[in-house]
Formats: sequence, structure tokens, C-alpha cells
Amino acid sequence: MRASSQIVFASTNIDKFHEMTHLMGAHPELHLVFPNGLLRNTDKIGLVENYETYLANSAAKARLVNQGCHYPALADDSGLEITALGGKPGVHSHRFAKIEDYPSPIAQNKANVDEVLKLMKGQSDRSARFVSVLTLVIEGVMLHGSGILEGTIAEAPLGQKGFGYDSIFIPRGESRTLAELSFEEKNALSHRALALQQIMDQVQTLGIQIAKP
Repeated sequence: MRASSQIVFASTNIDKFHEMTHLMGAHPELHLVFPNGLLRNTDKIGLVENYETYLANSAAKARLVNQGCHYPALADDSGLEITALGGKPGVHSHRFAKIEDYPSPIAQNKANVDEVLKLMKGQSDRSARFVSVLTLVIEGVMLHGSGILEGTIAEAPLGQKGFGYDSIFIPRGESRTLAELSFEEKNALSHRALALQQIMDQVQTLGIQIAKP
């Protein structure tokens, strides 16, 4: 393990990176960095994400990045689970809609939202939840944290903030979608915030120290 306060984010999703960077602001001693420039081929991160559980996908990505650059690595695997669809899209949320092999993130996100709304047309039960499982590989230890955000699926996209399915997900107790909430409001209740807090609690409990350069 290299002596550093850096933690490499095991993803090429820039929106998710920005969100996690904001969440890590509560831990100023740590510095989350993008994998570009630290790994020879960041495309490999997506290629190992082919398991049927969030935990397996998250662990595979964190392990790959940690072994590739020898810095601590943090990975997220998350998904939207809709009751009326039997828990779908779930672990396949990222590529739920089948479009061209290499779509832009914006095109894929829109296609995913459109597919969910099509399948939910006429459904009276619109309950759903976001699930996140984070894995941190640090000092030879692998830690996991999970978080769940309950809510419902909106009838149509609302809001310009956020990413992924945020524009059609209304958190429990809210009348607005995640895409209508401010960055601070979303991160105060998000599934990733809960998962990250679990991990940081474990770091503290285990007394894991990240070496400073």
C-alpha cells in the first residue's frame, strides 16, 4: 500500500464521483481522486461489473483498482428496485434499457428513465427504493457499507439536478424528486451517504490509520 491520504474512486462515472467527493467532505483528512492517470486502462473497471449482487460488483471494482495502483480504493454499486417490477432494474440499473453498445451516459440515462416509465404506466403501486453498497479496500482490509433510500416513482421526470434515475424518484417524506433537491439536500438523505457512514464507522472502530505522505 502506498503511503498516501488519497483514496481512488473505482468508477469512471463523473457524476457519481462528484457526489462521493461531496460526501467525503465530512472527512477532510481523506482525498478522493479519479482513477484516470493512475490505471493503465480504466475500461477494466466496468468489465468486472458483471455479477448478480451489488456486493460482488462493488468488491470486484475496489479490488481491481487497489491492485492496479496500490492506493486505497472505494467502489460503489447501486441500483433502483421497484416493487411493481419485482425489484427491477436492480443490479442491472446502469444498462437497463438496451441501446447501442457504447452510448453516451446522457443517452443511456434517458433511455433507462424512459424504459422504467413505460413499464410503470398504469401501475398503482409505485413504491421503490435506491440501494447502495460501498466497498473500501484499505491497509489490506476490505470493508463494506450499505444504504437504502425508500421512495416512489414519479409519473414523469421532474428536475434538472442529479443523474441516473434521480428525476423520477421521490424520497419518502418528500414531494420533490431527487433531481429537484439541492446537492446538500440529496446528500443528507441519500443511500450512498448512509453506506459511506457505515464504512467510516468501521474505519474508526477498527482503528485503521491512513498513512500520510
